[in-house]
Amino acid sequence: MSADPSLRTVRAWPFEEAAKLADRMAATGKSEALFQTGYGPSGLPHIGTFGEVARTSWVREAFTRLTGLPSRLLAFSDDMDGLRKVPDNVPNKEMLAAYLGKPLTRVPDPFGTHPSFGQHNNARLRSFLDEFGFEYEFASSTDYYASGRFDEALLHMLSLHEEVRQVILPTLGAERRATYSPFLPIHPKTGVVMQVPVEETRPEAGTIVWRDPDTGETFETKVTGGACKAQWKADWALRWHALGVDYEMSGKDLIDSVKLSSRICKVLGSEPPVTFTYELFNDAAGQKISKSKGNGLTIEQWLEYGPPESLALFMFGSPGSAKRLHKEVIPRAVDDWLAHLAKLRSQPDPANPAWHIYHGVAPNFAPPPVSYATLLNLAGIANTDDPERLWAYLRKYHPELTPEAEPVLDRLIRNACAYWRDFIAPERRFREATPDEAVAMRRLVEILRARAPEFDALPAGPEREAALQEAVYDAAREFPAFQTPAKDGGRPGVGRAWFSALYEVLLGKSEGPRFGGTIAVMGVVEACAHIEAALARENASA
Repeated sequence: MSADPSLRTVRAWPFEEAAKLADRMAATGKSEALFQTGYGPSGLPHIGTFGEVARTSWVREAFTRLTGLPSRLLAFSDDMDGLRKVPDNVPNKEMLAAYLGKPLTRVPDPFGTHPSFGQHNNARLRSFLDEFGFEYEFASSTDYYASGRFDEALLHMLSLHEEVRQVILPTLGAERRATYSPFLPIHPKTGVVMQVPVEETRPEAGTIVWRDPDTGETFETKVTGGACKAQWKADWALRWHALGVDYEMSGKDLIDSVKLSSRICKVLGSEPPVTFTYELFNDAAGQKISKSKGNGLTIEQWLEYGPPESLALFMFGSPGSAKRLHKEVIPRAVDDWLAHLAKLRSQPDPANPAWHIYHGVAPNFAPPPVSYATLLNLAGIANTDDPERLWAYLRKYHPELTPEAEPVLDRLIRNACAYWRDFIAPERRFREATPDEAVAMRRLVEILRARAPEFDALPAGPEREAALQEAVYDAAREFPAFQTPAKDGGRPGVGRAWFSALYEVLLGKSEGPRFGGTIAVMGVVEACAHIEAALARENASA
């Protein structure tokens, strides 16, 4: 692909990041960029894993377009880390307890599908990344250490042992300072990753000398060949140095680690990569999401209620700002994705998030004619979580719509039915209309029926929806309780109270999309019948 320097002016964060990397490549003279993402395989891949790989891939795509240079993405698994605790969500936990402290690739697989727990989780990671179509190369820490890929860098770090220590020591407490070394030897008898003081370094032999704190036995261990691994911050720096990593992003919780690893990388004689810090997710209450608390959404949950493109769009927007990740963000993310998709089909703008999601090429399908928010409304009106029933409802007034002709709509209907069933239906709270609201709603029915031929003459789509929305406004304008002051001598406006009344009385919730769009999909006859039924229900209960 040829370079396009004009893309430097695109106001989209992947291109801003790509420009930083392009400057680094020009300074170093490298002809191929290496991107890296890291993964701790003590647990299963999660929504943050998706976000990091997706965001890195968007920067990589922007870099390719901007510079024309080739690149690689390395998905690196820290599977040589010791097992710190037994996870709650695995079988055979009693068995795992006997392997605490040992490298994850030396811990038996509690699921019984792979030679080790680390390999099981690595396979899950690769399957996870493949499911979303990411282009990457997989790397195992155990393989890299054992094969000698890091040997030269490890020997170099050994020769600079004290200099590396001096980077880290000021950040540690007194007790930890006394024992810190960038090297963690693997105990030759127990196989445990040892955090012990290094009593002597022997660069000429490529070894460190250390003592077992329980037995007092002294060992001399090679730092090469997988007999040793580096401590976390030193390990990150070692990887950057040994592999020549050019770009890596990480969460806000690792800001200090990035700074220290960058300093160690310079001690080793390499320029650290371009880094990017993304904000972490909060729950609906603004509290930090914790896997142990279960106060966030899993990726499986998101995909139950929205397509993967909607999750990608959520990850794309303002990664440097904190986001609240909870069920209420899904409908907006789905409809935002559809809106950006429609714009991409009309104009391939690199500032459009959909441009990045679809690699600069609009897909060959158009957005469905019904929004996700409207589908949620229709599920409420039809009182169903059955996709077949919702399809039957839609075809009643839009016979041209079929699952075969509208596969994206079919997927959204299934997502919307699941969302309505799990989140909206249990929380619906219908209220009675006030006398003013009831009169205004009856007036809306009169206006809709009177103008039905006018609506039918309009083509389906934005023009008909706008006319129906104006009818919704007109009904409210006749009643002072729902008016807002006119501007510049024009017609009175319509206050929020009117729309809240429509949703609370008719749908049992406090808000939703423009009501004219819902009427357009339902049809005027069905909408009028629904309003009258809601008001009749109140009269019967009274």
